[in-house]
This record gives sequence, structure tokens and C-alpha cells, in this order.
Amino acid sequence: MASDNENLELVLRQLQQGSEEAFTLLYDKYSKQLYRNILRLVKDEDIAEELLQDLFLRIWESRENITPEKSFKSFLYKVAENLVYGHFRKIAKDNRLIAKLVISYNDVETNAEDVMISKENQDLLHKAIAHLPPQRKQVYMLCKLEGKSYEEVSNELGISTSTVRNQIVKANKAVKQYFVLNQDIAIILITSHILRHLK
Repeated sequence: MASDNENLELVLRQLQQGSEEAFTLLYDKYSKQLYRNILRLVKDEDIAEELLQDLFLRIWESRENITPEKSFKSFLYKVAENLVYGHFRKIAKDNRLIAKLVISYNDVETNAEDVMISKENQDLLHKAIAHLPPQRKQVYMLCKLEGKSYEEVSNELGISTSTVRNQIVKANKAVKQYFVLNQDIAIILITSHILRHLK
């Protein structure tokens, strides 16, 4: 480990002196993981690639200010975090893009049982659910929050599976609309939540 750290310090010192070979080594070492993490957040390959290129451009331009003794990985992720945050701030000025972001994020948060929803986003989601008609609310909570299958909910409530499916489709649409209508709140919560998952 010490040897790896010493090698990294040497590469960083070479980078400070303008070595393109050192820059390429660092790019090869970190770019794939950074790209995957950024892509997971922005959900668009072109944007992720653009942010990755911006990130390494900034690294090159600020190479003289890098401290080889400090964690270069932490520095990289901090720059990446700032770029992603800047991307979402830009999105916040475009209603069409923010709607797309909120809807895609809501799809992930409400359809993947293994995704943990932050307390803030749970609160926002529960407020959206509270606006649903009684049966739709019950079906949505059983399927999405308790993870029950359509068949289980059908048996429990004494309704057909096609009714369960229809209620879920309508509930998803209503929840998405609630997020879009409350996009000022949503963008703050979503941005803070996803940036915590950058690393």
C-alpha cells in the first residue's frame, strides 16, 4: 500500500510539472469508475462523458495546485461532485429537463425495492401518496412500499390483478405529477440525496 501511495505521489509530482504521460496514467486509473458513478447520477451517457472530460480538463488546468501528499481520489471526487451539482443547478433553470429528472428519479426510487429512500424523500413521497384516492393509495403502498406482488395484493383486497395493475399505473402517474408540481422542493432533495451516492 505504501508503495502504491509513493508511486501515486511520484505520478502527481510529474503531473504538476506538465507530464502528459502522468495525466494519461491518472486518467486510465480513475476514469472508468468516475464515469460509472457520474452516469448513475445523471442517467445520460453523453452528459456523463461530457462531465468526465470537464473533470479531467479541470485536473489538468489546476495541476500545479494539487497536493501529492493528500488523497488524490478524494480531490477527484470533490471536483466530480461540484460538476454534478452544477449540472443539476443548470437543470433547475429548465422546467422540461427538471421534469424529466424528477420523473426518472421517481421511477428508480419507487420501483426498486432494494433502494433505500432518504427520510426527506420518504416525506415527499408520502405527501404524494396522501393525495391518491383510498383504494389506489392502499394498492400503491402494498406494492411499492411493502413489496407485495400484484397477485398478493389482489388476494388481500379481493380485486383482480388487472385492477391492481391499473391502479399502480394511475398511482405512478399521479406521484410523478406531484413531484413535478413540487419540483423546487424535489430538486433540492434529489440533488442532496444523489450527491451522497457519488463515491
